Amino acid sequence: MNHLQAKQRVELLKKQINDYRYHYHVLDQSIMSEAAADSLKHELSQLEQQFPDLLSPDSPTQRVAGQPLKEFVKVEHQSRMLSINDVFNFEEIKAWFERLKKSQPLLKEEFFVDLKMDGLACSLIYEAGFLIQAVTRGDGFVGEDVTSNVKTIESIPLKINLKPFNAGRTEIRGEIYLNQVDFEQINLQQKQLGLNPYANPRNLAAGSIRQLDPKVASSRHLRFRAYDLIKTNHEPFKTFDQIYYNLDQLGFAINQEHQVVIGFKNLKQILTSLEKLRDQLAFNIDGLVIKINDHQIFEQLGVIGKAPRGVVAYKFSAEESTAVIKDIILSIGRTGSANPVAVFEPTLLAGSMIQHATLHNIDEIIKKDIRIGDTVIIYKAGDIIPQVQRVLKDLRPNDSQPFNIEKALHQQYPDLRFIRKDDEAVYRLVNLDNKIILKKNLIHFASKQALDINTLGEKNVNLLVDSGLVSDLADIYYLKIEDILKLDRFADVSAQKLILAIQNRKNPDLDKFIFGLGIRHVGAKLALDLARNFKTLDNLKKIEADDLDRIEGIGHIVSESILAWFYDIDNLKLIDKFMKVGLKPKINHKNNRLINKKFVITGSLNSMSRLQAEEKIKLLGGILQSNVTQQTSYLVIGNEPGHNKIELARSYKTNVIDEKDFLNLINYSV
Repeated sequence: MNHLQAKQRVELLKKQINDYRYHYHVLDQSIMSEAAADSLKHELSQLEQQFPDLLSPDSPTQRVAGQPLKEFVKVEHQSRMLSINDVFNFEEIKAWFERLKKSQPLLKEEFFVDLKMDGLACSLIYEAGFLIQAVTRGDGFVGEDVTSNVKTIESIPLKINLKPFNAGRTEIRGEIYLNQVDFEQINLQQKQLGLNPYANPRNLAAGSIRQLDPKVASSRHLRFRAYDLIKTNHEPFKTFDQIYYNLDQLGFAINQEHQVVIGFKNLKQILTSLEKLRDQLAFNIDGLVIKINDHQIFEQLGVIGKAPRGVVAYKFSAEESTAVIKDIILSIGRTGSANPVAVFEPTLLAGSMIQHATLHNIDEIIKKDIRIGDTVIIYKAGDIIPQVQRVLKDLRPNDSQPFNIEKALHQQYPDLRFIRKDDEAVYRLVNLDNKIILKKNLIHFASKQALDINTLGEKNVNLLVDSGLVSDLADIYYLKIEDILKLDRFADVSAQKLILAIQNRKNPDLDKFIFGLGIRHVGAKLALDLARNFKTLDNLKKIEADDLDRIEGIGHIVSESILAWFYDIDNLKLIDKFMKVGLKPKINHKNNRLINKKFVITGSLNSMSRLQAEEKIKLLGGILQSNVTQQTSYLVIGNEPGHNKIELARSYKTNVIDEKDFLNLINYSV
């Protein structure tokens, strides 16, 4: 991305993020998930780091979210209520710590970790031990006086008695939130009254606190958990652990999951275990807060922009994120349907890097107006393949065009014809019904080069498909003898023979299984390359474009064909069905006996052509070279060899073998 493109993208992102923040934090309306907004904000932050001159004071990365509503009295915070910068992976945490060490070279790896509550930040002011004021964060400098509403929260003490905090001014900061069960109960009441349900617990908690009538807040079962303590004219706290101890002694609810962690190894383990705890909690969290535990050093590190340097918020894997569609490819399903799939740059979603999302059919594309170049919100809610929720049209390029599926089909499959029937939402191959496609696929799957099931010839395949016993490739493993006996041409012996032949192929070589799937452009050699690189069925299900780019000989057209097959929901369900029945393809190590061995052939061979010899080497995992180097493993000498290559090989102490030795090496019989 050049400077001009970055500048245009930054301006679009700033507008979109500010629009989200205004609706979310001022109007208490959710126009997208916080995870999606975080994704946009992270993209903006990365661009500002890459192009520092694009960072401006009005950037959303430089301010604390929210403005006071006009209905409430504005209150200036005595000390600014800061926000926290986000990190999205462990490498970013380590990079944050390394930056801190530049100003604090002796900084210890001692962290204070707590849950990041998904609630409304609030400051409680106590004078002489009595709660006199509650103020929302607002913009960090000025918040809203919500004392009457906050006093209805029973988890907040109206008086604190512990010395020295019951004298002078004491400020407690924390989060107002709703338990999930209370949120669901309130939404149930909304539905019973014929009203719209609330978007999420955080919005409902914020809206409840901003109600002018305290009775509304009182009815919402709001709760409060403390995370900071500020005491005027008091000896500074040594650690954040000490602050939490005092908060607990004062009678405030705190997260019991908080802990002091020493060292990055332990920190990584704690982050993993706490993330697993996420779904077991009674309330929503969206990450973890990681602070330098030493409070004095934390203060010395100071503030950068809107956030203290000594703390970061580790955001959990988002169930939603944003991505820019760079292409739409069409996968041919087992029924001949053309299934559109969006492709984008690798994006972190639900704990894994994903690069595609199903678009279902052309009607869905038209309904959501999805185009190449669009920034979209993607989500994953238990589905195998991520999906597009909606398009952020404010970020759409000026030159974007509606997706033309017929043009795309012609470009991707110029030798095939497709048609869309009036009563269907999909385009299908012309002149091929489902049974014909299935029969051809099954014959290929059972062929000698694939799984080699010799009892599944054309006649038996026709019987199984026409009878309805087999509706996909995996169904053959579910066949029972009593079902087979009902068909013509089968008696006890022949039925048992068929079932036994199929069951004996539950552990096929992975490359033969891949070849048997009938993926367009994937022959036996490429299937072997895929098996060697991915090693398991589960890895193949997660295949991405970057993985294929690393395999020699795979170009754009072949890559798109492979991705389209593995991006198709029906195909992934088929793989799952194979795995469920106990099919476990294995790596044939005999096929790997020459893995990464490098060969040079000089002269002609008697038993086979040079081309055939090269193909044998490749099939066994070897690598062909045109010239001898220090990395060459074998020089194969044929008739009329090049003497310079022989001398060079001997100087490098390369194995020099004749045709007979070569045939033994590849286990070839003349």
